[in-house]
Amino acid sequence: MKPSCVQTYDGFMTFKTLKHKIMKKLIFLVLIFPVLAGFLSCKKSFLDEKSDSAYSPLNTFKNVAGLDAGIAGLQASVREQYTMQVTQSLLAVFQVGTDVALNGLDAGEAAPFENYALLNSESPAVLNYWNWSYKVINNANLIINGASDSTAVLTNAQRAVYLGEAKFYRAYAYNFLVTLWGQVPLIDQPLDAPKTDFTRASLENLNTLINSDLVFATTNLPNIDAVSKPGRISKEAAQQLLAEAYLRQGKNDLAEAQCLNIINSKKFSVINARFGVKRTLPGDAFSDMFIVGNQRRRQGNTEAIWVQEMEYNIPGGSSSLDQHRRVWVPYYSNVAGMLVADSLGGRGIGRIRLSSWVIKGLYKGNDMRNSVYNIKRDFYYNDPKNAKFGQKVIPLAADTLYKIVPFTTKWNHYLDADPTGNGAYKDLMMMRLGETYLLLAEAQFKQAKLTEAAISVNVLRTRANAAQVTISDISLDFILDERVRELIGEENRRMTLARTGTLIDRVKKLNFIQNATVQPFHQLLPIPQSEIDLNKDAVITQNPGYIR
Repeated sequence: MKPSCVQTYDGFMTFKTLKHKIMKKLIFLVLIFPVLAGFLSCKKSFLDEKSDSAYSPLNTFKNVAGLDAGIAGLQASVREQYTMQVTQSLLAVFQVGTDVALNGLDAGEAAPFENYALLNSESPAVLNYWNWSYKVINNANLIINGASDSTAVLTNAQRAVYLGEAKFYRAYAYNFLVTLWGQVPLIDQPLDAPKTDFTRASLENLNTLINSDLVFATTNLPNIDAVSKPGRISKEAAQQLLAEAYLRQGKNDLAEAQCLNIINSKKFSVINARFGVKRTLPGDAFSDMFIVGNQRRRQGNTEAIWVQEMEYNIPGGSSSLDQHRRVWVPYYSNVAGMLVADSLGGRGIGRIRLSSWVIKGLYKGNDMRNSVYNIKRDFYYNDPKNAKFGQKVIPLAADTLYKIVPFTTKWNHYLDADPTGNGAYKDLMMMRLGETYLLLAEAQFKQAKLTEAAISVNVLRTRANAAQVTISDISLDFILDERVRELIGEENRRMTLARTGTLIDRVKKLNFIQNATVQPFHQLLPIPQSEIDLNKDAVITQNPGYIR
């Protein structure tokens, strides 16, 4: 069957899937209606899709109920970005092979991102995230078209909010693509037919779309206290994403302005005192932010700007299987004498481990972010049946790869009903005020405002009981170091280093495993080879340096 006969399309560059779906439909028709077999030629009238259902993109995204469902779908897509179960190690690619993390347990698909000599255009993880991005973009385009339609049953205020949310998600996906791949195809309208002549858009055009979408969102979305439901996108979330996009583009004054908009709104504050469900138990103000029951704004977390809320064993409360705990928490339960425990973060499998630089060289003095409540370093046998019960674990050399290793406690969580961690119920903190101050400091440093940058960094260091910095301390490297101290386990580290153009230098300097295999062209990921191969009517060039 020729692709030109097909009249519907489900996403960007998935012709194999499309062809498979069409053939399944034809096989079904042949089996059920043999008399039609002779008529299964490539006739447009036969293949035209006529939906008898009231639920289709042509009419669903034209009222409040349909648009709410569409936005919920985009929220679920972002949860899926961080929890997708295509391979259990997808989350690790954001950290492994950078300056902060190394491969722990043999994690299969994480390996190509740690060993740069193996990174190529046929890596499933590369394709999965590329496809994820364009799925979000196409779905956002459908919502934008529906909400923009003059026949949509919406007030002007409702229309503006739905458009603002959809444009935020479209910009979020495009910023992800541009940061990691550079020039990519630009699609600003829904695709409902196969297309095999994509070309890579210029960075100027891609950035124009991202900026335009986010400026619209910052203008039309409600503030954090006026969103219709928790987890919906606010003006301040759009401002933070716009600040990040502006920094990537070198528009540092505009980035500074967006960060100051958030800070000066007075709707957020740095958490300097104990709060929440475990405030009377041992801990500190920093660790309190990451405890289940404390992560949401309405739970007292005054730093939370955008939180993807998760609920255990609730339909729609999660997507796939959240890998964060499995990735970050070591496989200590695989050591004789060690039992899964809430106090140790629940059951992890140690797919990644912190780099030696983070463990030994990052934190100085009594920095709260390196406290025993935030970086777990010591383990004690906790099985009462073991002869070593209560003694400190002295690990074997092999165990220091993924069983007994220091780790961030930000992803600790445990339920008696789910001891092995098969459910997803810990919220994803997508944006918080701590990062706002670091983005602000970066924007100020890049404008040679060193005094202001030091002040911005010191807001966080004051909370952490860390030594104050002066203008002589401020550099891009220092700010990137401070991001690790503050945001380890939260930020997409690969994105940060790619955005700042520092991935190669930081890996060479701080990743003792891969400092010899990383090459300058690894700054960007390869375009998936299958996308290049299927694009038969135009050329999508591969990023330089990648053969396959």
